[in-house]
Parts: sequence; C-alpha cells; structure tokens
Amino acid sequence: MIPFLQLTPGEDGPAVRSAIDRVTERGWFVLGPELEAFETEFARATAAPRAVGVGTGTDAIAIALRCLGIGPGDEVITAPLSAAYSALAIMMVGARPVFADIDGKRLTMDPAAAAAAVTARTAAILPVHLYGQSADMPAIMEIATRHNLAVVEDCCQAHLATCGGRSVGSFGAAAAYSFYPTKNLGALGDGGALTLKDDDLAARAKRLRNGGQTDRYHHAEFGVNSRLDEMQAAILRARLEYLPAWTDRRRALARTYRSALAGVSCLWVPPELDPGHVYHLFPVLSERRDAVRAALQAAGIESLIHYPVPIPRQPALAAEQPQQCEVADRVCGQVFSLPLYPSMPGDAVERVTRSLQMA
Repeated sequence: MIPFLQLTPGEDGPAVRSAIDRVTERGWFVLGPELEAFETEFARATAAPRAVGVGTGTDAIAIALRCLGIGPGDEVITAPLSAAYSALAIMMVGARPVFADIDGKRLTMDPAAAAAAVTARTAAILPVHLYGQSADMPAIMEIATRHNLAVVEDCCQAHLATCGGRSVGSFGAAAAYSFYPTKNLGALGDGGALTLKDDDLAARAKRLRNGGQTDRYHHAEFGVNSRLDEMQAAILRARLEYLPAWTDRRRALARTYRSALAGVSCLWVPPELDPGHVYHLFPVLSERRDAVRAALQAAGIESLIHYPVPIPRQPALAAEQPQQCEVADRVCGQVFSLPLYPSMPGDAVERVTRSLQMA
C-alpha cells in the first residue's frame, strides 16, 4: 500500500521527543518560553517582522481580520476553491465572504474576477495560496491599492512558498498559517499563527487570542481563547529546522511526477507558475476521475480529493447568497491529489505514475 501521506515522526523523531520532554520537565504549558521562541523563529523563517501563535489557522484568519477592523457590514473577497475554513473565518467576524472565481491554470483567485467583485462594502481581499502555489499577488495587490483594501494572505498551505522571489505572507498587512498535522509544517495536534507587519496590530492579536486580556483577569475587549500551547510550539520549533530540506524533497518528488505524467492522456497537471511552489499537495485533473482513482486503489495507491465541493455550494454558506463560480465548479468535479510527502521513496512515485499511465 502506498499511503496518501505519512504523519508519524520520522527523521525528526528524536528532536520531537526531546521537545516534548523539555516542556514536560519544565511544567509550563501555556503562553511560555517555547511559544515566544517559536514566534521569533517562525517570523524569521517566513521573512515576517513578527508572528503570533494561535490555536488554529482558522483563528489566525479571523484574528487578523479583527485586528484590521473588519466585521459586520463588510465584505471580504476570497477564493471558492479551498478548505471552507477560509470563508468560515470571514463569517466568524461577522463579515460576508464574496467569491471571486479561480484562474483555470493557477487554481488560485483570478485577479480579474476579484476586481469585478469589488463593491462599496468591500473591506479586504483574502487570497488563498492553494496546494503550495502562490496566488498572483502583484495583480491582487494592485487591485487592493487601487480600492484602498486590506489584504490578508491565507498561507495555510504555503509554508516557505514565494511569489516572484518574495515570501508569501509579506505582501498584505497580515497572513495566516495552519499547523494542522497534514501541513508542510505540522504539529501533533491543532495549531496556527498569524504574521503581521505592525507592532500595534501584533499586540492586539496577542490580546485577542487570550480573551482580550491586557493582563490577568483584566479584559479590555472581546477576545477568544485561542493560544498555541507550549507543547505544540516546542514540537514546531523542532520541525521548523527540517522544513527547508522537506520542502526541497517535495519539489524533487513533484519534478518526478511532472516528467512522468507529461504524456498521460487521461490527466491534466496544473502547471508550476512560480518556482516558489512548495507542493503541499500534488493535484491533477481528470474527466475520468472516479475510474482513475479506482485504478489507483486497485493498485494499492491512496488518493484524495481536494476539494469535492466548491465553498459557495456548501450548505453552511447558503445564507450568504454566494456567487457561484464556473471554473471552480469544473475543477471540483475533476481534481484529485496524488501521494506526496517528504519521506516518500522515489520508487513509490514511479509506481504511482506507472499505474496512471495504464489507467
């Protein structure tokens, strides 16, 4: 069996166990030195001035929006192809998600569609760097500047990705990251962070994640309970050192896939439109998706669909009267993801590609 991914610690195992032991022996489990150190190290790794650890990537988006003053009555333009949490985070702050269809090649927000979606109520744009490939940030930033809109980047699938040689997350006022276990940098549980350029915004984000407290038992504003705990921060610190090498490995596996799948008639492989792609996932499209996936399963190869339902068609979004997106609808009916993870052996990739060539 070739699994879709491998979540148990591998080469990082000793470092992860040492991190767990360090926290256990210290006896400090929330808002302590591990979190402070991780925030500093993660900000450096992502070329951000400052980082704030929170409970989930969803909370990172919501807190970033609140820090920027976005809430009821506002609209936030975002992408219809993603995990639904990006849109749910917009709804968490009382704003309305507005969907701009995707570019059919990049599979991220189409800047032309985003420009067309701007209204008098638009307050921000939330582009999603999907599957590890950046959105077209220069074009999106031009729209934001023209209309005086805030930009919050959803980098939850794009740790260490770049756009035109510039780190994702460095374009907008804030960016959100997830450390869900399946991410390129994953915790052994939930976790997230937001990065910000402004000191005052970072200070507010730290208050908001901790119930709005200025100090213990003094709540200056309505906040939430969303803190990246010491155990997960320590684990992420240990794994952060491996992330550049793991990213290189993902890129090498993706090159092997691309070369071997170039002539497979039943598949379309989305192009790599920026060398800063970090391949959180390796998606392919097929009009015969069910049959191709069945052939892979028969060969002992696991695949998954990211994502089977575009966000505007989710029942949870019905009350927002979302605009339907034709390109996202088509992609969701054809896309599926092949196994790709840093410890995946090269002969496993060859076996996957041989099975696809025969499908």
